[in-house]
Amino acid sequence: MAAGSTTAARALLPVMCFVVMIVAVLQTLVVPIVGTIGAQLDVGPTAVGWLLTANLLAAATATPVLGRLADLRGKRPVLLGVLVVVLLGSLIGALSTSVGVLIFARVLQGVSFALFPIGIAVLRDELPAEKLTGAMGIFSGTLGFGGCFGIVLTGVLVSDGADFHRIFWLSSAITAAGLVLAWIAIPRRPRVGTGSIDWIGAAGLAAGLVLVLLPLAEGGTWGWTSPVTIVSGIAGILVLIGWFLYERRITDPLVAPRLLTNPPVLVTHLSALVVGMSMFVMFLGSSYFVQTPRAVAGYGFGATVLEASTVYLLPGAISGVLASILSGKLIHRFGSRAVLIAASVVGVSGFVVFVFAHDRTWEVIAAILLVNTYISLAYASLPSLLVAEVRQDETGVANSINSIARSVGSSFASALLATLLAGITIDGTDVPTESAYVIAFVVGATAAALAGLLPFFGITRTTRTPSDEEEDEVHATALAAEWGTVGGLGGANTRGSGERSGQRVRLAPES
Repeated sequence: MAAGSTTAARALLPVMCFVVMIVAVLQTLVVPIVGTIGAQLDVGPTAVGWLLTANLLAAATATPVLGRLADLRGKRPVLLGVLVVVLLGSLIGALSTSVGVLIFARVLQGVSFALFPIGIAVLRDELPAEKLTGAMGIFSGTLGFGGCFGIVLTGVLVSDGADFHRIFWLSSAITAAGLVLAWIAIPRRPRVGTGSIDWIGAAGLAAGLVLVLLPLAEGGTWGWTSPVTIVSGIAGILVLIGWFLYERRITDPLVAPRLLTNPPVLVTHLSALVVGMSMFVMFLGSSYFVQTPRAVAGYGFGATVLEASTVYLLPGAISGVLASILSGKLIHRFGSRAVLIAASVVGVSGFVVFVFAHDRTWEVIAAILLVNTYISLAYASLPSLLVAEVRQDETGVANSINSIARSVGSSFASALLATLLAGITIDGTDVPTESAYVIAFVVGATAAALAGLLPFFGITRTTRTPSDEEEDEVHATALAAEWGTVGGLGGANTRGSGERSGQRVRLAPES
């Protein structure tokens, strides 16, 4: 091997870790300052809530398309293209002066979720088998570090009411650095994929989800019984039904319908959806809650962005990372189903603490710790459940659907929380009442409870034993789940994925 090639090979893992860190940083940069952005742009919770909802919708629809595109056009050019789009979104956000432009910027940033699965596929292609498992552990662990890093950076940059545009300039700089490093470190490979991309399926899924989410987010403004609210909701449901029927008829569907109708797999997807809901209820709700001034609302702590980020959110982020690290041993010892059920109990406990005890700082921190532990353990168990319930050639597509379900659940939670906080306010103000948060956290507790109850309907205790390569995939997605990233597409264990000599690893299942 030439000296230059050796240097590039050694640089590949650190560079890919830096690239995937961008995913977690981009997500955690915005969450603590959603309220600050709304205040500086003079818009309410419903409008500013679309900064998160639109970002997650973009992730849900773009990631499977980008995975397929990477199969057909090569992983390196697609990964570089994703970074270019993310950089463009960051620059637009940095220069934005209206919430509409900022939402568009966040849609562009949403494609960053595809960096994780494509990154895993790059590592599978380029690293020797004996180094792959350890490399994926480091790669996934970087997401946890990136999430914590993003939370701290937000607190430092936007403390004391500083201009929120700072975080978009920062994300621009980080993304630009990642683009340059990836261009240098990732080897060029020939295109080997054949097939087509389901553009119609992607458009149908996006349209259906937006039409369903619009009345949920805007119903308080439009009126819950107004014609536009009702028509939008019904139209969204009809579009999604049509999308499902269309996906059943084509050769290369965006989402394989057969994996939406298999009961054990369907239950696992529903679990991902409700876990995604509960994650964003806590993440967004707690951030808003602790920054509310007690003198005005009678609750909250009047925390600055720095205090909200470091005192309240950071401990929970760290607990989530630690839980993810331990999840593999727990799953091996007790099984994925048992871990998911136990995690649900922990999550419900955290939400109950928040509902009944939120007057002291330590109570809120304890609630966030419990819920973040539940999120990490639950998401770590889901890939393992899927691996055990589907054929080996279906692992990749099953995990991709699970990732879409996770993003959809988070999108629903984001829209629902924005509606609650905008619709239930203290008289004469736009400040949410304490009861609005109580309702939100009851919704979170209900979602967490469903995550524990669903495994009793369809998920068996004894399933097939995963292969070594599938175990690698499970371990690689454990830490990633804490930040809502999309796991399972990259390095999907589809036909031939384990044959590393002379074959490229596919990101999407073969037809």
